[in-house]
Amino acid sequence: MGVAPAPAGPVQDPDRHSFGRQDSDRTGPDRAHWLRVARETADDLATDAAAREQAGKAPVDEVSRLREAGLLALLAPARFGGGGADWRTAYAVVREVAAADGAIGQLLGSHYFLSWSARFFTDPARAARIERRSAAEQWCWGGGFAHQEPSLTLTGKAGGQVLDGRQSFAAGVLVADRLAVRAVRADTGEPLAVTVDPALPGVRVDGEADTFGQRLAAGGSMEFDAVPVTADDVLGSLSADEDVLSPLTALASPVSRLLSVQLRLGLAEGVLAEAREYSRSGQWPWHHAWPAEPPRDPQTLTAFGELTVLTRSAAALTDQAVDALLTGLERGEGLAYDEYAEISVLVAMAEAAASRAAQESTSRALDIIGARSVSARLGFDRFWRNARAHTLYEPVSHRLRDIGDYFLNGAYPPFVLPA
Repeated sequence: MGVAPAPAGPVQDPDRHSFGRQDSDRTGPDRAHWLRVARETADDLATDAAAREQAGKAPVDEVSRLREAGLLALLAPARFGGGGADWRTAYAVVREVAAADGAIGQLLGSHYFLSWSARFFTDPARAARIERRSAAEQWCWGGGFAHQEPSLTLTGKAGGQVLDGRQSFAAGVLVADRLAVRAVRADTGEPLAVTVDPALPGVRVDGEADTFGQRLAAGGSMEFDAVPVTADDVLGSLSADEDVLSPLTALASPVSRLLSVQLRLGLAEGVLAEAREYSRSGQWPWHHAWPAEPPRDPQTLTAFGELTVLTRSAAALTDQAVDALLTGLERGEGLAYDEYAEISVLVAMAEAAASRAAQESTSRALDIIGARSVSARLGFDRFWRNARAHTLYEPVSHRLRDIGDYFLNGAYPPFVLPA
């Protein structure tokens, strides 16, 4: 197929652009520290995950746990008071958290992309101002840049611009200190990335009370009624026109889509880990009177074997995609469109593999546990519901078409930001 593991060519000095980690960023804790913090946070979330998910309250307390652990500012430069971590670390953190609580994993992943997106869409000076304040005030970000119908509208008025319209669903909005949304200019139709303070007059956020999965992702609708927008609030263009969209900016798509991949892998790994512990505890799926001893049932062993292979294969493909993406980010402005296409297709493969792993694992784990998996107290169903809810918002059929079109025709994947 010709998909390279990473773009070819020399790697630029990261100090020369805003995408690499600068020396002042490296003064923060190392990767091992953040992975340990993520595990501790995940363990904390896991203790009451089923009860919290059933209660379905806005995750104010959960966000406080993330904030106290320093995870909200993970990607912000250390010189701004952030963690100074890279995307490889952020992806690992999201996956670890998602294994314990898929909804909080989605909320955190969305926050990471939105809080970092200024680096893609605006100039370095403005991006630095946003990240400095976000880290200092420990903002939690919500919203999203996915194409919506009808679109939010940005209209010029005397003294500035105003934002109007309604977005039907976005993650994190119920607990967000800052919103990031897609809006189109009323005069030209150009799509723009816009930041909004949810405390402004004219902003209304409503929760999604009837969702069957991802209940704690703080998802909801946003309504804007003549909300004032300053020039600094407009980050930049979201146009897919090659005259506007550089290959480097286009990497915003695979960066955000890999967060979705990590969420799916976390759900798959999380349900398998809980099913394994349940089986080892002597609570046998096929007969309640069987003695407590190491599982030997052929059906159980085969199912765990198949799902382990499926999940680890998806994880290995995801690691390749992450390597390629990070190399592309380090290439900076030297990245070419054909290199971007290679990265985007590799990420699409990881999306398809992780989606299958999540759906298969969360569904078949219920069969492994057996009739006892219907117990709401055990909470095994939350993994299946979370995986299905997420994959319904992010179906992989279009990704498979992109892979096939690239393989057969050499067509570059479109610039698409996930929902």
